[in-house]
Amino acid sequence: MARTTLRLPSNLVDYLDTLARLQGVEVNEYATYVLSRALDNAWQRMTHTALQPSGGQREEARVDPRLDWWREARFGMFIHWGLYALPAGRWDARRVPGIGEWLMKHALVDVDEYARLAEEFNPVAFDADAWARLAAEAGQKYMVITAKHHDGFCMFRTAQTTYNIVDSTPFGRDPMAELAEACRRHGIRFGFYYSQTQDWHHPNGDGNYWNFDEYSKDFEGYVQDYVKPQVRELLTQYGDICLIWFDTPRRMTVEQSQDLLQYVHEIQPDCLVSGRVGNTLGDYASTGDNAIPEVAVPIDWETPATINDTWGYKVDDHNWKSSTELIARLVDIVSKGGNYLLNVGPTAEGLIPEPSQERLRAMGAWLAQHGESIYGSRPGPIQGVPEVRSTQREGKVYVQVLKWPKDGILTLEAANLGRVRSARVLHDGPLGHVPRHQEGDRLTLDLLESESEETVPVVVLNLEGEEED
Repeated sequence: MARTTLRLPSNLVDYLDTLARLQGVEVNEYATYVLSRALDNAWQRMTHTALQPSGGQREEARVDPRLDWWREARFGMFIHWGLYALPAGRWDARRVPGIGEWLMKHALVDVDEYARLAEEFNPVAFDADAWARLAAEAGQKYMVITAKHHDGFCMFRTAQTTYNIVDSTPFGRDPMAELAEACRRHGIRFGFYYSQTQDWHHPNGDGNYWNFDEYSKDFEGYVQDYVKPQVRELLTQYGDICLIWFDTPRRMTVEQSQDLLQYVHEIQPDCLVSGRVGNTLGDYASTGDNAIPEVAVPIDWETPATINDTWGYKVDDHNWKSSTELIARLVDIVSKGGNYLLNVGPTAEGLIPEPSQERLRAMGAWLAQHGESIYGSRPGPIQGVPEVRSTQREGKVYVQVLKWPKDGILTLEAANLGRVRSARVLHDGPLGHVPRHQEGDRLTLDLLESESEETVPVVVLNLEGEEED
Protein backbone atom coordinates (compact mmCIF):
# COMPACT_ATOMS: atom_id res chain seq x y z
CA MET A 1 0.00 0.00 0.00
CA ALA A 2 1.35 3.41 -0.98
CA ARG A 3 2.37 5.67 1.87
CA THR A 4 2.50 9.44 1.96
CA THR A 5 2.77 12.18 4.56
CA LEU A 6 -0.15 14.49 5.19
CA ARG A 7 0.33 17.89 6.79
CA LEU A 8 -2.63 18.89 8.92
CA PRO A 9 -3.25 22.17 10.77
CA SER A 10 -2.12 21.91 14.38
CA ASN A 11 -5.58 22.79 15.74
CA LEU A 12 -7.09 19.90 13.72
CA VAL A 13 -4.44 17.53 15.06
CA ASP A 14 -5.22 18.70 18.61
CA TYR A 15 -8.93 18.11 18.02
CA LEU A 16 -8.30 14.62 16.63
CA ASP A 17 -6.11 13.86 19.62
CA THR A 18 -8.85 14.98 22.03
CA LEU A 19 -11.46 12.84 20.30
CA ALA A 20 -9.10 9.86 20.20
CA ARG A 21 -8.48 10.08 23.94
CA LEU A 22 -12.24 10.23 24.56
CA GLN A 23 -12.59 7.02 22.54
CA GLY A 24 -9.67 5.38 24.31
CA VAL A 25 -7.70 4.82 21.08
CA GLU A 26 -4.45 6.06 19.54
CA VAL A 27 -4.70 9.24 17.48
CA ASN A 28 -3.34 7.48 14.36
CA GLU A 29 -6.09 4.83 14.56
CA TYR A 30 -8.74 7.48 15.10
CA ALA A 31 -7.50 9.60 12.17
CA THR A 32 -7.57 6.53 9.90
CA TYR A 33 -11.10 5.78 11.04
CA VAL A 34 -12.31 9.34 10.41
CA LEU A 35 -10.70 9.52 6.96
CA SER A 36 -12.08 6.10 6.05
CA ARG A 37 -15.61 7.18 6.96
CA ALA A 38 -15.20 10.47 5.09
CA LEU A 39 -13.96 8.73 1.93
CA ASP A 40 -16.77 6.23 2.17
CA ASN A 41 -19.36 8.98 2.35
CA ALA A 42 -17.71 10.88 -0.51
CA TRP A 43 -17.79 7.76 -2.71
CA GLN A 44 -21.49 7.31 -2.01
CA ARG A 45 -22.24 10.89 -3.08
CA MET A 46 -20.17 10.55 -6.26
CA THR A 47 -21.96 7.41 -7.36
CA HIS A 48 -25.50 8.65 -6.56
CA THR A 49 -26.05 5.69 -4.32
CA ALA A 50 -29.35 4.29 -3.05
CA LEU A 51 -28.19 4.29 0.57
CA GLN A 52 -30.65 6.33 2.60
CA PRO A 53 -31.53 6.58 6.31
CA SER A 54 -34.35 4.13 5.64
CA GLY A 55 -34.72 1.50 2.91
CA GLY A 56 -38.28 1.90 1.72
CA GLN A 57 -41.23 -0.40 1.17
CA ARG A 58 -42.77 -0.61 -2.29
CA GLU A 59 -46.40 0.43 -2.30
CA GLU A 60 -48.00 -2.87 -3.35
CA ALA A 61 -46.32 -4.71 -0.45
CA ARG A 62 -48.34 -2.72 2.10
CA VAL A 63 -51.32 -5.05 1.61
CA ASP A 64 -49.35 -8.21 0.86
CA PRO A 65 -50.59 -11.13 3.03
CA ARG A 66 -47.10 -12.67 2.94
CA LEU A 67 -46.22 -10.15 5.64
CA ASP A 68 -49.00 -11.27 7.97
CA TRP A 69 -46.69 -13.45 10.10
CA TRP A 70 -44.15 -10.64 10.26
CA ARG A 71 -46.79 -8.14 11.34
CA GLU A 72 -47.84 -10.57 14.07
CA ALA A 73 -44.25 -11.26 15.23
CA ARG A 74 -43.14 -7.70 16.15
CA PHE A 75 -39.88 -8.85 17.79
CA GLY A 76 -36.91 -10.67 16.27
CA MET A 77 -33.29 -11.58 17.01
CA PHE A 78 -30.48 -10.20 14.86
CA ILE A 79 -27.09 -11.95 15.02
CA HIS A 80 -23.82 -10.46 13.73
CA TRP A 81 -21.19 -13.18 13.80
CA GLY A 82 -18.07 -13.66 11.72
CA LEU A 83 -14.28 -13.45 11.62
CA TYR A 84 -14.44 -9.97 13.16
CA ALA A 85 -15.31 -11.62 16.49
CA LEU A 86 -11.67 -12.79 16.73
CA PRO A 87 -9.95 -9.36 16.84
CA ALA A 88 -13.06 -8.09 18.72
CA GLY A 89 -12.35 -4.43 17.99
CA ARG A 90 -8.55 -4.53 18.28
CA TRP A 91 -5.84 -4.85 15.65
CA ASP A 92 -2.15 -5.25 16.41
CA ALA A 93 -3.05 -4.87 20.09
CA ARG A 94 -4.55 -1.40 19.44
CA ARG A 95 -8.17 -0.41 19.81
CA VAL A 96 -9.89 0.34 16.53
CA PRO A 97 -12.70 2.93 16.79
CA GLY A 98 -16.13 2.22 15.39
CA ILE A 99 -18.33 -0.87 15.41
CA GLY A 100 -16.67 -4.28 15.64
CA GLU A 101 -17.73 -5.83 12.32
CA TRP A 102 -16.30 -2.86 10.39
CA LEU A 103 -12.79 -3.37 11.79
CA MET A 104 -11.30 -4.45 8.46
CA LYS A 105 -12.34 -1.17 6.85
CA HIS A 106 -11.80 1.16 9.78
CA ALA A 107 -8.25 -0.13 10.26
CA LEU A 108 -7.70 -0.54 6.48
CA VAL A 109 -6.51 -4.11 7.01
CA ASP A 110 -5.00 -5.75 3.93
CA VAL A 111 -7.37 -8.29 2.37
CA ASP A 112 -4.89 -11.18 2.62
CA GLU A 113 -3.88 -10.34 6.17
CA TYR A 114 -7.51 -10.21 7.29
CA ALA A 115 -8.28 -13.50 5.51
CA ARG A 116 -5.73 -15.29 7.68
CA LEU A 117 -8.13 -14.89 10.61
CA ALA A 118 -10.02 -17.84 9.15
CA GLU A 119 -7.14 -20.12 10.13
CA GLU A 120 -7.84 -19.32 13.80
CA PHE A 121 -11.64 -19.24 13.76
CA ASN A 122 -12.85 -22.26 15.73
CA PRO A 123 -16.06 -21.55 17.70
CA VAL A 124 -16.08 -24.81 19.62
CA ALA A 125 -18.61 -23.48 22.17
CA PHE A 126 -21.23 -22.79 19.48
CA ASP A 127 -24.56 -24.38 20.39
CA ALA A 128 -27.31 -23.73 17.85
CA ASP A 129 -29.98 -25.07 20.18
CA ALA A 130 -28.92 -22.68 22.96
CA TRP A 131 -29.17 -19.69 20.59
CA ALA A 132 -32.62 -20.67 19.32
CA ARG A 133 -33.80 -21.41 22.85
CA LEU A 134 -32.63 -17.97 24.00
CA ALA A 135 -34.63 -16.33 21.20
CA ALA A 136 -37.71 -18.27 22.29
CA GLU A 137 -37.17 -17.33 25.96
CA ALA A 138 -36.85 -13.68 24.92
CA GLY A 139 -40.19 -13.80 23.14
CA GLN A 140 -38.55 -13.24 19.76
CA LYS A 141 -40.42 -14.81 16.85
CA TYR A 142 -37.79 -14.76 14.11
CA MET A 143 -34.01 -14.89 13.79
CA VAL A 144 -31.79 -13.20 11.19
CA ILE A 145 -28.07 -14.06 11.08
CA THR A 146 -25.18 -12.78 8.99
CA ALA A 147 -24.50 -15.31 6.23
CA LYS A 148 -22.00 -12.84 4.71
CA HIS A 149 -21.17 -9.43 6.10
CA HIS A 150 -19.14 -6.68 4.42
CA ASP A 151 -15.83 -8.40 5.18
CA GLY A 152 -16.86 -11.00 2.60
CA PHE A 153 -16.35 -14.07 4.76
CA CYS A 154 -19.12 -16.61 4.25
CA MET A 155 -20.54 -18.21 7.38
CA PHE A 156 -22.20 -20.96 5.35
CA ARG A 157 -21.33 -23.75 2.92
CA THR A 158 -20.91 -22.26 -0.54
CA ALA A 159 -19.54 -23.51 -3.83
CA GLN A 160 -18.76 -19.97 -5.01
CA THR A 161 -15.62 -19.50 -2.89
CA THR A 162 -13.45 -21.40 -0.43
CA TYR A 163 -13.49 -18.29 1.77
CA ASN A 164 -16.12 -19.80 4.03
CA ILE A 165 -16.43 -21.37 7.47
CA VAL A 166 -16.63 -24.94 6.18
CA ASP A 167 -13.60 -24.89 3.88
CA SER A 168 -11.26 -22.35 5.50
CA THR A 169 -11.53 -22.80 9.26
CA PRO A 170 -10.61 -25.52 11.77
CA PHE A 171 -14.31 -25.55 12.74
CA GLY A 172 -15.28 -27.12 9.44
CA ARG A 173 -19.04 -27.13 10.13
CA ASP A 174 -21.95 -25.19 8.68
CA PRO A 175 -23.53 -23.31 11.62
CA MET A 176 -26.33 -22.05 9.37
CA ALA A 177 -27.60 -25.59 8.85
CA GLU A 178 -27.49 -26.25 12.58
CA LEU A 179 -29.30 -23.00 13.37
CA ALA A 180 -31.99 -23.58 10.75
CA GLU A 181 -32.81 -26.93 12.33
CA ALA A 182 -32.67 -25.56 15.90
CA CYS A 183 -35.02 -22.70 15.02
CA ARG A 184 -37.53 -25.16 13.60
CA ARG A 185 -37.43 -27.12 16.85
CA HIS A 186 -38.12 -24.01 18.91
CA GLY A 187 -40.78 -22.48 16.65
CA ILE A 188 -38.57 -19.59 15.51
CA ARG A 189 -38.66 -18.47 11.87
CA PHE A 190 -35.18 -18.37 10.33
CA GLY A 191 -33.70 -15.78 7.95
CA PHE A 192 -30.39 -14.53 6.58
CA TYR A 193 -28.55 -11.23 6.48
CA TYR A 194 -26.55 -11.01 3.25
CA SER A 195 -24.34 -8.09 2.20
CA GLN A 196 -25.15 -7.81 -1.50
CA THR A 197 -23.18 -4.67 -2.25
CA GLN A 198 -20.23 -4.25 0.07
CA ASP A 199 -17.70 -7.08 -0.04
CA TRP A 200 -14.19 -6.07 0.98
CA HIS A 201 -12.71 -9.46 0.03
CA HIS A 202 -14.09 -9.81 -3.50
CA PRO A 203 -12.19 -7.70 -6.07
CA ASN A 204 -15.45 -6.60 -7.71
CA GLY A 205 -17.44 -6.05 -4.52
CA ASP A 206 -18.09 -2.56 -3.26
CA GLY A 207 -16.16 -0.79 -0.54
CA ASN A 208 -12.52 -1.93 -0.49
CA TYR A 209 -10.67 0.99 -2.04
CA TRP A 210 -7.37 0.30 -0.24
CA ASN A 211 -6.72 -2.99 -2.06
CA PHE A 212 -8.81 -2.64 -5.23
CA ASP A 213 -9.55 0.15 -7.72
CA GLU A 214 -13.17 1.23 -7.14
CA TYR A 215 -13.43 2.68 -10.66
CA SER A 216 -12.46 -0.50 -12.54
CA LYS A 217 -14.73 -2.94 -10.70
CA ASP A 218 -17.24 -5.07 -12.57
CA PHE A 219 -20.03 -4.66 -10.03
CA GLU A 220 -22.75 -5.97 -12.33
CA GLY A 221 -20.68 -9.12 -12.93
CA TYR A 222 -20.24 -9.47 -9.17
CA VAL A 223 -24.01 -9.31 -8.60
CA GLN A 224 -24.90 -11.71 -11.39
CA ASP A 225 -22.06 -14.22 -11.04
CA TYR A 226 -21.42 -14.21 -7.29
CA VAL A 227 -24.25 -12.63 -5.29
CA LYS A 228 -27.14 -14.34 -7.04
CA PRO A 229 -25.59 -17.84 -6.96
CA GLN A 230 -24.97 -17.40 -3.22
CA VAL A 231 -28.50 -16.17 -2.64
CA ARG A 232 -29.74 -19.29 -4.44
CA GLU A 233 -27.61 -21.44 -2.13
CA LEU A 234 -29.08 -19.73 0.93
CA LEU A 235 -32.60 -20.29 -0.36
CA THR A 236 -32.13 -23.94 -1.37
CA GLN A 237 -29.86 -25.43 1.30
CA TYR A 238 -31.67 -24.60 4.56
CA GLY A 239 -35.39 -25.18 4.11
CA ASP A 240 -37.95 -22.40 4.41
CA ILE A 241 -36.29 -19.00 4.86
CA CYS A 242 -38.51 -16.28 6.31
CA LEU A 243 -36.55 -13.32 4.91
CA ILE A 244 -33.34 -12.11 3.30
CA TRP A 245 -31.97 -9.00 5.00
CA PHE A 246 -29.92 -7.18 2.38
CA ASP A 247 -27.88 -4.15 3.44
CA THR A 248 -26.18 -0.90 2.33
CA PRO A 249 -27.44 -0.83 -1.29
CA ARG A 250 -25.06 2.00 -2.16
CA ARG A 251 -24.37 1.60 -5.89
CA MET A 252 -27.30 -0.78 -6.52
CA THR A 253 -29.33 0.41 -9.51
CA VAL A 254 -33.11 0.17 -9.66
CA GLU A 255 -32.72 -2.70 -12.12
CA GLN A 256 -30.33 -4.59 -9.83
CA SER A 257 -32.58 -4.14 -6.78
CA GLN A 258 -35.64 -5.25 -8.76
CA ASP A 259 -33.74 -8.24 -10.15
CA LEU A 260 -32.70 -9.41 -6.67
CA LEU A 261 -36.23 -8.97 -5.32
CA GLN A 262 -37.73 -11.04 -8.12
CA TYR A 263 -34.95 -13.62 -7.89
CA VAL A 264 -35.66 -14.26 -4.21
CA HIS A 265 -39.41 -14.50 -4.82
CA GLU A 266 -38.92 -16.91 -7.71
CA ILE A 267 -36.95 -19.34 -5.55
CA GLN A 268 -39.00 -18.95 -2.34
CA PRO A 269 -42.20 -16.99 -3.03
CA ASP A 270 -42.96 -16.50 0.68
CA CYS A 271 -39.49 -15.21 1.59
CA LEU A 272 -39.52 -11.51 2.44
CA VAL A 273 -36.89 -9.05 1.22
CA SER A 274 -35.78 -6.20 3.48
CA GLY A 275 -35.94 -2.56 2.45
CA ARG A 276 -32.18 -2.39 2.17
CA VAL A 277 -32.32 -4.19 -1.14
CA GLY A 278 -32.50 -0.54 -2.19
CA ASN A 279 -34.49 1.85 -4.33
CA THR A 280 -37.68 1.63 -2.24
CA LEU A 281 -38.35 -1.93 -3.41
CA GLY A 282 -38.40 -3.87 -0.14
CA ASP A 283 -41.27 -6.01 1.10
CA TYR A 284 -40.97 -3.86 4.21
CA ALA A 285 -38.99 -0.76 5.13
CA SER A 286 -35.87 -0.63 7.25
CA THR A 287 -35.01 2.41 9.35
CA GLY A 288 -31.47 3.53 9.95
CA ASP A 289 -29.57 1.61 12.61
CA ASN A 290 -31.11 2.15 16.07
CA ALA A 291 -33.47 4.75 14.60
CA ILE A 292 -37.08 5.06 15.71
CA PRO A 293 -39.57 7.37 13.93
CA GLU A 294 -41.05 10.21 15.95
CA VAL A 295 -44.61 9.27 15.01
CA ALA A 296 -46.59 6.25 13.79
CA VAL A 297 -45.77 5.38 10.19
CA PRO A 298 -48.49 3.86 7.95
CA ILE A 299 -46.24 1.31 6.28
CA ASP A 300 -44.55 -1.93 7.36
CA TRP A 301 -41.17 -1.08 8.88
CA GLU A 302 -38.49 -2.44 11.17
CA THR A 303 -35.80 -0.96 13.40
CA PRO A 304 -32.53 -2.91 13.55
CA ALA A 305 -30.90 -2.16 16.88
CA THR A 306 -28.07 -3.03 19.26
CA ILE A 307 -28.05 -3.92 22.95
CA ASN A 308 -24.74 -2.10 23.46
CA ASP A 309 -23.09 0.03 20.73
CA THR A 310 -21.56 -2.54 18.39
CA TRP A 311 -23.14 -5.24 16.24
CA GLY A 312 -20.26 -7.69 15.94
CA TYR A 313 -18.57 -8.64 19.21
CA LYS A 314 -16.22 -5.98 20.57
CA VAL A 315 -14.36 -6.73 23.77
CA ASP A 316 -14.20 -3.09 24.92
CA ASP A 317 -17.88 -2.25 24.41
CA HIS A 318 -19.62 -2.45 27.77
CA ASN A 319 -22.21 0.26 27.09
CA TRP A 320 -25.16 -2.04 27.71
CA LYS A 321 -28.67 -0.64 27.57
CA SER A 322 -30.81 -1.72 30.52
CA SER A 323 -33.63 -4.20 30.11
CA THR A 324 -36.06 -1.43 31.06
CA GLU A 325 -34.72 0.78 28.27
CA LEU A 326 -34.94 -2.09 25.76
CA ILE A 327 -38.53 -2.89 26.75
CA ALA A 328 -39.42 0.79 26.42
CA ARG A 329 -37.91 0.82 22.92
CA LEU A 330 -39.85 -2.30 21.97
CA VAL A 331 -43.05 -0.62 23.14
CA ASP A 332 -42.17 2.63 21.37
CA ILE A 333 -41.49 0.87 18.07
CA VAL A 334 -44.58 -1.34 18.13
CA SER A 335 -46.80 1.58 19.13
CA LYS A 336 -45.75 3.28 15.90
CA GLY A 337 -46.34 0.22 13.71
CA GLY A 338 -42.83 -1.23 13.55
CA ASN A 339 -40.90 -4.40 14.36
CA TYR A 340 -37.86 -4.53 16.66
CA LEU A 341 -34.91 -6.58 15.35
CA LEU A 342 -32.57 -6.65 18.36
CA ASN A 343 -28.97 -7.73 17.86
CA VAL A 344 -26.54 -9.98 19.72
CA GLY A 345 -22.86 -10.30 18.79
CA PRO A 346 -21.48 -13.73 19.73
CA THR A 347 -17.82 -14.21 20.62
CA ALA A 348 -15.27 -16.03 18.49
CA GLU A 349 -15.86 -19.07 20.71
CA GLY A 350 -19.55 -19.05 19.76
CA LEU A 351 -21.03 -17.67 22.97
CA ILE A 352 -23.66 -14.94 23.21
CA PRO A 353 -22.36 -12.49 25.86
CA GLU A 354 -24.02 -12.92 29.23
CA PRO A 355 -25.20 -9.27 29.47
CA SER A 356 -27.12 -9.80 26.23
CA GLN A 357 -28.65 -13.01 27.53
CA GLU A 358 -29.71 -11.40 30.81
CA ARG A 359 -31.47 -8.54 29.05
CA LEU A 360 -33.19 -10.75 26.52
CA ARG A 361 -34.55 -13.04 29.23
CA ALA A 362 -35.84 -10.00 31.13
CA MET A 363 -37.64 -8.89 27.98
CA GLY A 364 -39.09 -12.37 27.61
CA ALA A 365 -40.37 -12.28 31.18
CA TRP A 366 -42.08 -8.95 30.51
CA LEU A 367 -43.59 -10.25 27.27
CA ALA A 368 -44.90 -13.36 29.03
CA GLN A 369 -47.19 -11.00 30.98
CA HIS A 370 -47.71 -8.21 28.47
CA GLY A 371 -47.31 -9.87 25.06
CA GLU A 372 -51.01 -9.36 24.36
CA SER A 373 -50.23 -5.67 23.94
CA ILE A 374 -47.39 -6.34 21.50
CA TYR A 375 -47.85 -9.37 19.26
CA GLY A 376 -50.20 -8.71 16.36
CA SER A 377 -51.09 -5.26 17.66
CA ARG A 378 -51.50 -2.05 15.70
CA PRO A 379 -50.61 1.54 16.63
CA GLY A 380 -53.05 2.79 19.24
CA PRO A 381 -55.17 5.94 19.14
CA ILE A 382 -53.12 7.72 21.83
CA GLN A 383 -50.07 9.14 20.07
CA GLY A 384 -47.60 11.92 20.81
CA VAL A 385 -47.85 11.70 24.62
CA PRO A 386 -44.32 11.47 26.09
CA GLU A 387 -45.33 9.52 29.21
CA VAL A 388 -47.20 6.72 27.47
CA ARG A 389 -47.45 4.66 24.30
CA SER A 390 -50.50 2.83 22.99
CA THR A 391 -51.29 -0.19 20.84
CA GLN A 392 -54.60 -1.76 19.94
CA ARG A 393 -56.43 -4.78 18.66
CA GLU A 394 -60.13 -5.40 18.12
CA GLY A 395 -62.09 -3.97 21.03
CA LYS A 396 -59.05 -3.14 23.18
CA VAL A 397 -56.53 -0.35 23.59
CA TYR A 398 -53.32 -0.95 25.55
CA VAL A 399 -51.68 1.98 27.34
CA GLN A 400 -48.01 1.34 28.17
CA VAL A 401 -46.88 3.64 30.96
CA LEU A 402 -43.30 4.80 30.43
CA LYS A 403 -43.32 7.46 33.15
CA TRP A 404 -45.44 7.16 36.27
CA PRO A 405 -47.91 10.06 36.52
CA LYS A 406 -47.98 12.43 39.46
CA ASP A 407 -50.12 11.06 42.29
CA GLY A 408 -50.93 8.08 40.11
CA ILE A 409 -53.52 10.03 38.07
CA LEU A 410 -53.15 9.56 34.32
CA THR A 411 -55.18 11.92 32.14
CA LEU A 412 -55.42 11.18 28.42
CA GLU A 413 -57.02 12.72 25.36
CA ALA A 414 -59.86 10.35 24.49
CA ALA A 415 -61.32 11.87 21.34
CA ASN A 416 -60.22 8.89 19.23
CA LEU A 417 -61.01 6.23 21.82
CA GLY A 418 -64.74 5.93 21.90
CA ARG A 419 -66.47 4.83 25.07
CA VAL A 420 -64.19 2.98 27.52
CA ARG A 421 -66.27 0.35 29.30
CA SER A 422 -63.62 -0.89 31.72
CA ALA A 423 -59.90 -0.58 32.50
CA ARG A 424 -57.51 -2.96 34.21
CA VAL A 425 -53.81 -3.62 34.71
CA LEU A 426 -53.03 -6.16 32.02
CA HIS A 427 -51.21 -8.93 33.85
CA ASP A 428 -53.43 -8.80 36.97
CA GLY A 429 -56.63 -9.80 35.15
CA PRO A 430 -59.91 -8.94 36.92
CA LEU A 431 -58.02 -8.14 40.14
CA GLY A 432 -56.23 -5.29 38.41
CA HIS A 433 -59.35 -3.12 38.00
CA VAL A 434 -58.45 0.56 37.39
CA PRO A 435 -60.99 3.25 38.33
CA ARG A 436 -61.66 5.64 35.47
CA HIS A 437 -63.60 8.76 34.64
CA GLN A 438 -64.44 9.72 31.07
CA GLU A 439 -65.94 13.07 30.22
CA GLY A 440 -65.94 14.62 26.79
CA ASP A 441 -62.54 14.18 25.19
CA ARG A 442 -60.74 13.30 28.42
CA LEU A 443 -60.14 10.00 30.14
CA THR A 444 -58.73 9.88 33.67
CA LEU A 445 -57.25 6.68 35.04
CA ASP A 446 -56.69 6.38 38.77
CA LEU A 447 -53.54 4.33 39.22
CA LEU A 448 -51.70 3.77 42.48
CA GLU A 449 -50.37 6.84 44.27
CA SER A 450 -47.05 5.12 44.78
CA GLU A 451 -45.10 4.31 41.64
CA SER A 452 -45.47 0.77 40.38
CA GLU A 453 -42.35 -1.39 40.66
CA GLU A 454 -43.31 -3.11 37.45
CA THR A 455 -41.24 -2.46 34.33
CA VAL A 456 -43.45 -0.56 31.86
CA PRO A 457 -46.87 -1.36 33.33
CA VAL A 458 -49.71 -1.77 30.84
CA VAL A 459 -53.35 -0.74 31.29
CA VAL A 460 -55.86 -2.35 28.93
CA LEU A 461 -58.91 -0.29 28.02
CA ASN A 462 -61.87 -2.44 27.01
CA LEU A 463 -64.11 -0.82 24.42
CA GLU A 464 -66.57 -3.71 24.28
CA GLY A 465 -68.47 -5.80 26.83
CA GLU A 466 -70.24 -4.81 30.02
CA GLU A 467 -69.46 -1.45 31.54
CA GLU A 468 -67.79 -1.46 34.94
CA ASP A 469 -67.69 1.26 37.54
